[in-house]
Amino acid sequence: MELHLVLLLLLLLAAAAHPIAFADAGAAGNATTTTYIVFMDPARLPAAGHAAHLQSLAIDPDRHLLYSYSAAAHGFAAALLPHHLPLLRASPGVLQVVPDEVFDLHTTRTPEFLGLLSPAYQPAIHGFEAATHDVVIGVLDTGVWPESPSFAGGDLPPPPARWKGVCEAGVDFSPSVCGRKLVGARSFSRGLRAANGGGGGGARGGVGRKGFVSARDRDGHGTHTATTAAGAVVANASLLGYATGTARGMAPGARVAAYKVCWPEGCLGSDILAGIDAAVADGVGVLSLSLGGGSAPYFRDTVAVGAFGAAAAGVFVACSAGNSGPSGATVANSAPWVATVGAGTLDRDFPAYVTLPTGARLAGVSLYAGPSPSPRPAMLPLVYGGGGDNASRLCLSGTLDPAAVHGKIVLCDRGVNARVEKGAVVKAAGGAGMVLANTAASGEELVADSHLLPAVAVGKLAGDKIREYASRRAAGGAGAPMAMLSFGGTVLGVRPSPVVAAFSSRGPNTVVPEILKPDMIGPGVNILAGWSGVAGPTGLVKDGRRTHFNIISGTSMSCPHISGVAALLKAAHPEWSPAAIKSALMTTAYTVDNTNSSLRDAAGGLLATPFAFGAGHVDPQKALSPGLLYDISTKDYVSFLCSLNYTTPHIQVITKMSNITCPRKFRPGDLNYPSFSVVFKKKSKHVMRFRREVTNVGPAMSVYNVKVSGPASVSVKVTPAKLVFNKVGQKQRYYVIFASTVDASNAKPDFGWISWMSSQHVVRSPIAYTWKI
Repeated sequence: MELHLVLLLLLLLAAAAHPIAFADAGAAGNATTTTYIVFMDPARLPAAGHAAHLQSLAIDPDRHLLYSYSAAAHGFAAALLPHHLPLLRASPGVLQVVPDEVFDLHTTRTPEFLGLLSPAYQPAIHGFEAATHDVVIGVLDTGVWPESPSFAGGDLPPPPARWKGVCEAGVDFSPSVCGRKLVGARSFSRGLRAANGGGGGGARGGVGRKGFVSARDRDGHGTHTATTAAGAVVANASLLGYATGTARGMAPGARVAAYKVCWPEGCLGSDILAGIDAAVADGVGVLSLSLGGGSAPYFRDTVAVGAFGAAAAGVFVACSAGNSGPSGATVANSAPWVATVGAGTLDRDFPAYVTLPTGARLAGVSLYAGPSPSPRPAMLPLVYGGGGDNASRLCLSGTLDPAAVHGKIVLCDRGVNARVEKGAVVKAAGGAGMVLANTAASGEELVADSHLLPAVAVGKLAGDKIREYASRRAAGGAGAPMAMLSFGGTVLGVRPSPVVAAFSSRGPNTVVPEILKPDMIGPGVNILAGWSGVAGPTGLVKDGRRTHFNIISGTSMSCPHISGVAALLKAAHPEWSPAAIKSALMTTAYTVDNTNSSLRDAAGGLLATPFAFGAGHVDPQKALSPGLLYDISTKDYVSFLCSLNYTTPHIQVITKMSNITCPRKFRPGDLNYPSFSVVFKKKSKHVMRFRREVTNVGPAMSVYNVKVSGPASVSVKVTPAKLVFNKVGQKQRYYVIFASTVDASNAKPDFGWISWMSSQHVVRSPIAYTWKI
């Protein structure tokens, strides 16, 4: 015993005399750290891992290492001091060191609208319903409210044996809340906490104060997206009496795994990449990400890098296109290995009306479910600009004069602050109701909200009439302007629908113009789905109402629709690659509404284009049997990345490959994509040649003839004009020559279609034409 004590004392003395020296010791220890993602060459990864690599550079991994990535990417995230950066960048095996980035969220009739409950579709669904039980949809979002009735396991069998996910214990989250529907729940906040200065404090607020430090969803967004994708069947679902019916996700038999990567302060790239990495290792089949950032080269885009690793592992990845429409060139998540999803409307509406003393009855929408401002609908004074300046017309916080608005209906212009916040501002000032009027930015798009006071949202045309009336009466001294609000409940069969949502982000793709984005649209306006038990329908702190379901809008809502449909296709065709599934969704999408007219744009009411809807609105029934597929291999993606003139290290960051071999001739447009984006760059490039390869997944004996439609500004020749298939799985190539016939200086973007038509199938690809001088 005494000998052991002597040896221990000698070891302690030796350690004190020769301490391990870390590069962050001493004076540098008081410096501020910044979070970075470090991508490594997998061939040069130290056998002992990333911690050993940091230690070899005298950087203390216990203090600085946040995550190690291996499944979807090779590298790690770390909170680093300024003098650490040159050490890492000079270190062998380090491909790239990039600052962490903040991403933002892009925020029950849908199955009927998509045809998933039609009699013609039901036999096909029953044929592979059991197979959907083996598909796990991973949702990267704000977490999950596991007590939602949409997560009831019902008669589901145990999760598939290959599933490795877990439900992590955390604040107010016991692993026992998971079951056979919700089979995984994890949270990732190390990147956010490091950005906040360590343990959750700092200028941007702490995770612990504003959100559960667990997978539990305080916000509601994550529960909404997860239940949209794969919620169980729930009868008598509604939001305060609106949209009453049976709620169900797109793939109600599929499993859900929640990866909480978004917090009240935002979604950090390092946390997102950790979530993707874990999801791939856990064994998800589909990933759904209703979030995004700005446009950047793919090797600097955390979501694009992680999504590539997921796709290479056979995981279908759907991402929201963003809510920055109707401006052009705003689409996010534009990597070709991602399904980029825009938003359209449903054929369901929640009508409400603004009646003026002139007799005008102007239609709008509302989800208000509380008491009316008077015992029965009655005219009340109407005020516009109840604070004496332009800011009060927007109903910004603190701009309304209570003396001017008390007991009155306040007219507010849409924009700058959140729609529901405007209602809260009006209510706080003593207003009796609100009319929320669109401006040119939103056009005639109507998004319903569950406001805290009686409120009606109207389009720009109706809004202009109300503005003109209120201003004229106030200026003319003919008495105070008046208005009356009334509410019409839920209406089905709205025409026209779908319509492209004005907020849905648009192409062209600014990262790679030769790839047309978005890929498709799905339902994203006024969507009913599950909700958090601690958030009101508006999401405002002062909203004390609680409901199992909520109705919200955004490409955040359209994305999980596609994720759920992809799970159905994966169950029906387990041999299909993620690219093949996306091809089926795109080439069978439709571009006419329920009046048999071309899809329109809510922003201005004009015809929409592929820059708004991509290949069109998803059609799950037809996607099950597309006839032909455009497939893309990992090798094809490498050739595509080479064509972008990325350096070898940049390509290695994305692909995790040690050896990169680039083909001699490959252009971005040569990727075997289900759509075409033809960019005429200069006079010598006014003739462009593309090639494509299609795989027969229809009848063994099939003959397809080509049909080309489009503008007179471009001549199109397809060779051969007929494709003959003799067996399933057979591949055929075709070539397309596009020749511009107009002066590039006067040309504007234009659009067309290439369709391969057989006796049973129409395989349709959109074409976008742009001219760059």
